[in-house]
Amino acid sequence: MKAVIVEDEFAAAQSLERLLKSIDENIHVIAILQNVDESIAWFSTNDMPDVVFMDIHLADGNSFSIFRSIDIRCPIIFITAYDQYALKAFEVNSIDYLLKPIGKKSLEKALDKLKNFPSINHNSELIAQLMQNINQVNKTRRKSFLIPVKDKLIPVSSDEIAYVYSRNKKAEITCFNTRNYTMDVSLDDFLKQLDPDLFFRANRQFIISHRAVTDLSLWFDGKFSVNLSVPSPERIIVSRARSAEFKKWYMKTDD
Repeated sequence: MKAVIVEDEFAAAQSLERLLKSIDENIHVIAILQNVDESIAWFSTNDMPDVVFMDIHLADGNSFSIFRSIDIRCPIIFITAYDQYALKAFEVNSIDYLLKPIGKKSLEKALDKLKNFPSINHNSELIAQLMQNINQVNKTRRKSFLIPVKDKLIPVSSDEIAYVYSRNKKAEITCFNTRNYTMDVSLDDFLKQLDPDLFFRANRQFIISHRAVTDLSLWFDGKFSVNLSVPSPERIIVSRARSAEFKKWYMKTDD
């Protein structure tokens, strides 16, 4: 079986290749593509592989832009890190997704589903449905919040938010002016309303703003801590498993 990996983190691509080999020695990764332009060029000049493992977010854009330029006529297994809004499309279709960090069991299940992959047309329908889901979720992202404070509703722009901290199962918002507000909502639900290019779920306790990050400090066992421009109630540690994803997000230069 010939496979192509589209992944801008080369170390992650190599790890996936090793994992594939450990499951089936007959799987041969014939190309590792790291961005949109490289992918378009490769698929335009080479025969289709048997399967493509494709990260959704690449350094130079969304991988769905590849399909606007070329028609990939083979099964695709998408790879995603935090795009929970995309998962529902996969749940109702036979093609699978891999959630980072990729585990051996989930990869084995994805490869099993490939054996029953129905048709090229189905693949096109999946992509269209997934992009529709993304567009719907983009509409739900909020630029401001009305936060209840005593007998008032205080408007707070998402641009004002430095970080959100989980305390007693509620979202405690700290702004750049160090004002604090509390919303009776979980961190998971709050995150769904934020732009993932601007905010990142660093760990179970923190959502942090890109603008608030000043620098990073090396920590133990491949982890690192995030330093913010405003005080935080505890050290913000990013796990080794999420370090590559965080670095990609942190190095964005959109603003």
